[in-house]
Amino acid sequence: MTITEREQHILECLRADPMISQQALADRLNISRSAVAVHIMHLMQKGYVAGKGYILAEQSYVAVVGGANIDLSGRSAAALRMGDSNPGSLSVSPGGVGRNIAENLARLGSVVQFFSVVGQDAWGDQLLAACRSAGVGVDHVLRPADVSTSVYLSVLDADGEMKLALNDMAALKYLDATALEKRAGFLDRAPLWVLDANLSEESLYWLFQRRAHQRVIVDTVSAAKVGRLIPYLDRIHTLKPNALEAEVLTGVVVQDAASAKQAVAVLHDKGVERVFLTLGGQGALYSVSGSSLWLDALPVQVVNVTGAGDAALAAITHATLQDWDAEHSARFAMAAAALATTSAHTIHPHLSETALLQLLEASDAKIP
Repeated sequence: MTITEREQHILECLRADPMISQQALADRLNISRSAVAVHIMHLMQKGYVAGKGYILAEQSYVAVVGGANIDLSGRSAAALRMGDSNPGSLSVSPGGVGRNIAENLARLGSVVQFFSVVGQDAWGDQLLAACRSAGVGVDHVLRPADVSTSVYLSVLDADGEMKLALNDMAALKYLDATALEKRAGFLDRAPLWVLDANLSEESLYWLFQRRAHQRVIVDTVSAAKVGRLIPYLDRIHTLKPNALEAEVLTGVVVQDAASAKQAVAVLHDKGVERVFLTLGGQGALYSVSGSSLWLDALPVQVVNVTGAGDAALAAITHATLQDWDAEHSARFAMAAAALATTSAHTIHPHLSETALLQLLEASDAKIP
């Protein structure tokens, strides 16, 4: 997208002083502060400015597009009794597949810009504050006046395994083709996109039609939503399904490593370059262009499995940006998933690249 002469002048000022205030820019260019704000908004929409501060587009970033919600999680103190009140514990934390991946990525050290929708309510404030605290750019998050922040409710058994979940993601209807088009420049300038299947069919169509040089990494979210990805499998660089989601995409019933390989072969035939197929506590299959590697789950004390998949996908994305080889990338992702399950929160508060590498070293030391 082209920029005006005035926008070019503002860009030059921002390059010289990224922390300059809008009023200082207005004084320097002899225009009003409100005019500066409008020009900066246009530069953000065109992708030349990626966030406050001001982060210029020359700084490479990952664009994460997907859901943001509050996680309400309940864990039973004993075996679940369906249809009855179960003693247990309850927790509230920031969540959403896209948002979780974005925060995990930032904690690992990647530069991230997040695009989603939250309400103008206390939970929306909490989600954005958590993102900013982790270093995630949220200047492109929409906050319509007439929408409530999305909520994800999960029920876990005494072992931390999820038995039931409900989600209200109606807010994402605002992240439509029109909203995406207004931010086309911001998306175009990111070399890598991370998408989740919470996005509507309209949004996914726009994104995959718009995709040019970007590598696209996709989280399948759930068996109910993964079918939306079927038309675009040949445009997906990396896909992270679980067993149920892989079955929807391939027709293969995945129960073990052997059946996982069959499903992954089908996905490669459909055009997916790289697959990370997870089987919970059994482990995962990591496959790149037909060369696969099975990895056992790391032995840890499981507290909550809710954020394991999001952490694993963030780790894969971070490894992709670092150009790590397949085995190191896969093991790094397994470490991220394992660490995530040891916290009651959806995102482990001490997640970092160093923490995961140390976990891998400790795991290797236990192997005779």
